[in-house]
Amino acid sequence: MTAARCRAAPEVHEGTPRESIERAIAYIWERYSEPVSLDELSKCALLSRFHFARTFRDITGVTPGRFLSAVRIHQAKRLLINTTRTITDISSAVGYQSLGSFTNYFTQSVGMPPSQFRHLGEGTVLDLLPPENHVHASRGTATVTLSFPGGCSGLRAYVGFFPSPILQSPPVAARIIDAAGDQPLRCVLPNVPPGTWFVHAVAAARATGLDHGPRPLLFVDRREAVTVGPHTVLSVSLRLRPSRPTDPPVLLALPDLRSLPTSRPAAGRAG
Repeated sequence: MTAARCRAAPEVHEGTPRESIERAIAYIWERYSEPVSLDELSKCALLSRFHFARTFRDITGVTPGRFLSAVRIHQAKRLLINTTRTITDISSAVGYQSLGSFTNYFTQSVGMPPSQFRHLGEGTVLDLLPPENHVHASRGTATVTLSFPGGCSGLRAYVGFFPSPILQSPPVAARIIDAAGDQPLRCVLPNVPPGTWFVHAVAAARATGLDHGPRPLLFVDRREAVTVGPHTVLSVSLRLRPSRPTDPPVLLALPDLRSLPTSRPAAGRAG
């Protein structure tokens, strides 16, 4: 689909802002391997450039460029796991002209280089919970209350404080929470460094780190701009929901949320 085709497509109406942005996101998923401009995306959305950029960020939490970059890394993960193509070939296939740039951004986003991620299926066990051997008095403490969708009491969720609105890069604090029933669960993260963070929660029907499909079934939620200072005590509530087309892909290579032992439960029912 070219930009001209997108603009001239029959029976396309502006619709709601979310529908406009979903059209642009569908275009990103189709054309991620090619240069994609803001003009093309705004034409697909049938919005002006300025209104499109603002609406896109309001709905997705990120800019169109960051969403495109996330889709490219997500597709690179899929190709690394499901094909034998070289890393150089995959880099080019997802729209990167420089192998070095691809490798650096992949490593920052996923938490490991492409070569290591490719071998996760060979029995690698991920433990992405930051160490908690010492409680730092100068850091903050967060109590996270997590609600699970009805009928999904068997889910295991990964909850963490991240520097990005996209679930990428290692968290500064994180826990795994098991849903034992339909009641909300609460856990305490005692070592959250001072700063402004995004709180992400994600659960999956299968191993999130080994995405085999283009859009795996995920349950997600996010809180933005949570500010933590020295000695801060805060509470955050998250409610997992099925992911939407407007949610950026999960990039961090997460543990297998179905099989990890509950080594640090620290979770109880919310009172």
